[in-house]
Amino acid sequence: MLSDLDTLKTEALAALEAAQDEAALEAVRVNYLGKKGSVTALSQGMKDVPVDQKKEVGARLNEVRTAITEGIDTKKLALQAAQDAASVAGIDITLPGRPGAGTGALHPLTQIRDLAIRTLRRMGFTLAEGPEIETEWHCFDALNTPADHPARNEKDTFYLNDGRLLRTHTSSVQIRTMEAAKALPIRIIAPGAAYRRDEIDATHLSVFNQLEGLYVGSDVSLGDLKGTLEYFFREIFGPNTAVRFRPHFFPFTEPSFEIDVKLEAKGKDARWIEIAGCGMVDPAVFAEVNKARGDNLFDPETTTGFAFGLGLDRLAMIIHSITDIRHLIDNDVRFLQQFAA
Repeated sequence: MLSDLDTLKTEALAALEAAQDEAALEAVRVNYLGKKGSVTALSQGMKDVPVDQKKEVGARLNEVRTAITEGIDTKKLALQAAQDAASVAGIDITLPGRPGAGTGALHPLTQIRDLAIRTLRRMGFTLAEGPEIETEWHCFDALNTPADHPARNEKDTFYLNDGRLLRTHTSSVQIRTMEAAKALPIRIIAPGAAYRRDEIDATHLSVFNQLEGLYVGSDVSLGDLKGTLEYFFREIFGPNTAVRFRPHFFPFTEPSFEIDVKLEAKGKDARWIEIAGCGMVDPAVFAEVNKARGDNLFDPETTTGFAFGLGLDRLAMIIHSITDIRHLIDNDVRFLQQFAA
């Protein structure tokens, strides 16, 4: 059997040397290392080798397998190098670059995110961040979301095998901020990615960008919420923008509102467009955070606060009259050139 192994090794290495492309290389791999390959067949024949020869034959078999595997890897690198060289054959890479489309610019999503952050920081908000892989407690339980809420369904949320999930909103950063707080007040904004099992179409992506805001203190009122967001949206859309608050329901705020702004579209009358959600932080959220902290910093009897959230992708689409959200992730230079300042 030792001579068979030596012969097999010689044949395999010769076949590798003769391989001229990746298809031929794959054929060699299958022929020798595949489920029905020659090396595999010899491995299965080890049961018939006399006991006093098993050690030597086994060592030689491993040597042959290693030699063929390393030979395949080396040949693959050589073929790739040859392909790379052929792809630039006849091209003088020392020539100066040709003028392109001009100076680059920030992506429209980056532009609107930076504008939103600048506006809110002028009002005293600071940036906060949290992990995109979250626990159910931070994403749902601490935010007063019932166990049977549709958002917790596997059809809507990306769950990992260990029970964690890809956060469905940046509201989880609110909870982490309150967990770590040393004192009040808290005034933070949290821009970042969120994930949902949405069908991708002109208005939906499975990964999207949100901006969350939270203000908690001892005397935060609904008037503070209204004034903050009216100022914010008039900074974004213009000083004369009409803003309205419609009663709504969110598990983690009470009362809750959806916010509309009245905007004009080209050739059309001004109309109300839903733009964000907000509300006063539900006392149940404060109670759950206190339980996790083991203290009473967020006493529901004396602590109040407001929270809001908006989609940065939607904001960019509205401002730039983008009709298909997929344009924001296509990286089509023809599309992106429109937003170069």
